[in-house]
Formats: sequence, structure tokens, C-alpha cells
Amino acid sequence: GRSRIPRMFAMINVTGLTKHYGERRAVDDLSFELEAGRVTGFVGPNGAGKSTTMRMMVDLARPDRGEVRYDGVRYVDLAHPARTVGSVLDARCMHPGRTARNHLRATAALSNIPTSRVDDVLADVGLESVADERAGGFSLGMRQRLALASALLGDPRVLLLDEPSNGLDPDGIRWLRNRLRSFADAGGTVFVSSHLIAELAKFADDLVVVGAGRLITAETVDSLTARTGQSLEDSLLEMTTDSAEFASA
Repeated sequence: GRSRIPRMFAMINVTGLTKHYGERRAVDDLSFELEAGRVTGFVGPNGAGKSTTMRMMVDLARPDRGEVRYDGVRYVDLAHPARTVGSVLDARCMHPGRTARNHLRATAALSNIPTSRVDDVLADVGLESVADERAGGFSLGMRQRLALASALLGDPRVLLLDEPSNGLDPDGIRWLRNRLRSFADAGGTVFVSSHLIAELAKFADDLVVVGAGRLITAETVDSLTARTGQSLEDSLLEMTTDSAEFASA
């Protein structure tokens, strides 16, 4: 285990989250905790409710029941949400005609973040050389970097990322892994969904595994692989296959 870091931020508590879309229960009484100084992977088959859960965590979707608290405070009650939580839930949602720099300036203005942060985050994600090019011409990998830059603008204590490695090349994936690891090592809280399980195994401390909107397990990567005696990929495949059959039963 990694040495414990003084916590900038104690804990995120997700309690009893439930969300229906018509008759379909997308998220079903889901509870888990996320600790500071750690990277938690969020895994499960497509349609397991991961994106819906992450959207509810930042109030983009309203739960039918349940709540999320950041150190005891609901997202809507946070004084400066962008300084607490940075999220990348859809790398495509940016104005294609805007340059990377102007996209970040507009985002900063909306959140009362000083414009001086824009150049810092462009450098942080390696986009300085294309700062004045239009986002519409960017590859998906470059848009992922720009989305991460906007999440980092407020110098947040928490990062919520939904499939952030989509469209990244192997170098970009390695860069992202190191960036998220260093964010957690500095005391931040990282919650990242990914279908690249072998990649996630390289840098995640903890896992939250869901199937059909329900929690299957929340535990450390080490305890899960020790318990099953298999690679993380095989362990998860076995667990989530059972849950898919359980859901359709």
C-alpha cells in the first residue's frame, strides 16, 4: 500500500443513489465511498449506470433518491464547485469554432477563475503549441486533453473522469496515467471510469464495480486480485458476467 498522505479532502460519500429513466432503473440504490490521496477505478459493462452515476455526482442529473456529499457538503451547496470538483464527462462538449485558449478563458470566466490559470493548464496537458487552433479541428485525443485542462482550471481537489483515455494514443494514455497518479499522490481524489482494465490496474488503488446499476464490489485492487487469484481483467469479467445474467434473469 502507498503511504497515507495528509488529506486535503477527507471523503466523498455516495449514498443510496437511484435513478429511473421511464421504467428502466439505470442506477439502483448505489452506495460507496471515495478517499483522498487515492485513484478509484469505476468499472462495469456498458449500460451498468457508470455515466449516469457520474452525472448525478455533479448535479447534471437528479437522483430519484439518495445523495452525494463532498466532505459532508452536497454539490449544490459547495461555495466554489470548480475549486472542489473538476469533471470530464463528455470530451465532445466544446464549441468547435473556439480556439483551445478561448474555450478555457470562457470556462474560467463562468467559474470566477483567474484567466492566468489558462496558460498553466494548457502547459499541464501539453496543448501550448495548439492553444490558438480551433477545437473543431482537434482529434478526439486532443479534445480529451482540452477537457482535462478545463477540469483542472479551478485547481480542484477531486477529479471525476468518464472514459478519459478514449481516443488517446499509447503515449497519451501513459501521460494520463502518470498525471492522475501524481494528482492523487498530492492528496487529490480521482474517480475514473474506464474499460481499459489492464491499464487501470497499473495505477488505480481502489475499485468500484457495478453491474445493472447495482454495486457488485468496492475494494482495493490488491484485495480483489488476491481474493480471486486472477488478473484484474479476468476477475472483473467473471463478476460482471454473473451480474449481467442476474439482471436479465
